[in-house]
Amino acid sequence: MKTLSKKLVYLFLVASLGTQQVFAQTKQGGKPISPDLFGIFFEDISYAADGGLYAELIQNRSFEYTPADRYGWNPFTAWEYVTKGFGYGAISVESQSPIHSNNPHYALLTIEEPGQEGIGLQNNGFDGIPIKKGEQYNFSVFTRLLSATPIPLSVQLRSRKGEVYGEVNLAADAKEWKKGGGVITASATDDSAVLVITAKARGRLGIDMVSLFPVKTFHGHANGLRADLGQTIADLKPRFMRFPGGCLVHGDGLENMYRWKNTIGPIEERKEQRNIWNYHQSMGLGYFEYFQFCEDIGAKPLPVVPAAVSCQNSGGTWRIGGTGQKGLPMEEMQDYINEILDLIEYANGPATSTWGAKRAAAGHPEPFHLEYLAIGNEDKQTPVFRERFKLIETAVKQKHPEITLIGTVGPAPAGEDFEAGWKFANENALQIVDEHYYEKPEWFLEHKRRYDSYNRSKSKVYLGEYASRGNTWFNALVEAVYMTGLERNGDVVRLSSYAPLLARTGHTSWNPNLIYFTGTTITRTPNYYIQHLFSNNAGDRYYEGIVLLDNDVNTGASCVKDSKTGDIIIKLVNAGESKVKAKASVGSLAAPRANAAVTVFTENTTDKDAPAVVTADSQMEAGKVINYDVAPRSIVLIRIPGKK
Repeated sequence: MKTLSKKLVYLFLVASLGTQQVFAQTKQGGKPISPDLFGIFFEDISYAADGGLYAELIQNRSFEYTPADRYGWNPFTAWEYVTKGFGYGAISVESQSPIHSNNPHYALLTIEEPGQEGIGLQNNGFDGIPIKKGEQYNFSVFTRLLSATPIPLSVQLRSRKGEVYGEVNLAADAKEWKKGGGVITASATDDSAVLVITAKARGRLGIDMVSLFPVKTFHGHANGLRADLGQTIADLKPRFMRFPGGCLVHGDGLENMYRWKNTIGPIEERKEQRNIWNYHQSMGLGYFEYFQFCEDIGAKPLPVVPAAVSCQNSGGTWRIGGTGQKGLPMEEMQDYINEILDLIEYANGPATSTWGAKRAAAGHPEPFHLEYLAIGNEDKQTPVFRERFKLIETAVKQKHPEITLIGTVGPAPAGEDFEAGWKFANENALQIVDEHYYEKPEWFLEHKRRYDSYNRSKSKVYLGEYASRGNTWFNALVEAVYMTGLERNGDVVRLSSYAPLLARTGHTSWNPNLIYFTGTTITRTPNYYIQHLFSNNAGDRYYEGIVLLDNDVNTGASCVKDSKTGDIIIKLVNAGESKVKAKASVGSLAAPRANAAVTVFTENTTDKDAPAVVTADSQMEAGKVINYDVAPRSIVLIRIPGKK
């Protein structure tokens, strides 16, 4: 009998295993995959920045809200005029001689009679101001005296019924804008406190940039981020962070495009603007803070800049359409290209360079080590877009060939823009393109092999926005099945990020989201635990043919190696209703007589106050072959000490 060819042996193996997963065996060393595969995407949507990650507790601190931000809003939104104790006077919004032209409005308080308690302003924060007993809060304000005699000010944290929780006193005594403030220590815990500023003498004064920050921000930075939200994101151990959007980037019309230079420097000089998601951006969380946060959590920064065009749905919605995509006039393009080149210098240039010096002045003389830059977001593939994209791409690649550029192929996994975008990418040999899709959970199961057939010699993929439509355990499971496919194709899929990341409960512009929060609570969705699992157990080499399952329906598996630790990491996902048998032939990959750590992830169905996902840890001896029964609707993580 003649020896069977290797091809016939492989076909025989496939036939004998029936529905088991079988992939062509690679070399013993596995194939290299992207070490940056799992990251996060931050967009200022659903109050993710102001009222969210940005730790500022005062809403509308600079009196810049307008009806253009949201119907019914005005410069005194979130403020109340306080005239208790028989005091009286007047309050108005003025724009003559502001702190800065980028911050044109301020409150003018006229105290005709201070009465027993003074008159002034109360801010209600974002659904109230959350404070904790014993915690300290940094208060600051800019004042300008428009009368002859200094005016004493009392600043108090109070309950909504008037109980005083803490106070600081200062005086408005300068004819030009002057910053003052102090530290308030809270005497009680209250999730809906208010801040009250009262003037105690006759006179007139301007008030602007009223600010209250917890002293304990994430990593203790001034103008910093909310500590608990920051840590919840850091716990994901993301390899990169895409920011600041999303649709937010190209904005609602050319005048609403996100321009990075408006977001750096002293906060009182930053240019605020309306948010495409129907609220307001103070720009307190700006490019410096984004870069700093990336550094704090060990994530590579991945900024997205507009491709010099507005969203094709400007002035409307995805459903009804809008005024259409508009491009910056060609005579403005060189200045815009220089703006992008300046961003790279701001991130990576020496402190002696023009824009590197501005970074150093903000407190960071060392570079931020920018590697990735995305141009555009879900843009319509029009001649207007393509002409401007090519101008930007050519200029950046010529001056900064070390930067990896990322293009865009629309908002869907298929269709006209997707096909046209990929054609454009391949014709121009773009390094990476950004795919987006939000689909039903069944779609993710049906397309779990989506990237198996992608051309390895052409543009790579950044899966910049994706989610199954829901926050149930089943949604999380199907996303886990899909993510095993991302690992399997980590040679063509360079980066991926679930979206959106954050949403304030009661203010959601989009669902689902990874993390929901209020002023005092954080809810990690089942989807969060899956992202945490994969990002905390990622590898840089993938081994095909190691894991076999006896059922390929609603299941997924992967085997990767973390070269830094030498560990072999196996993930087994069963989104179905029946037990699945898994066989992992790790052979010589595992260290001899190694003890493998095993974690089983299941849904929490009993305790509403406990996390959404339950884990059970154990150990097992890892021989050359591991057999494991994967329970229905569960995930098994097996981490084996391997050979470095």
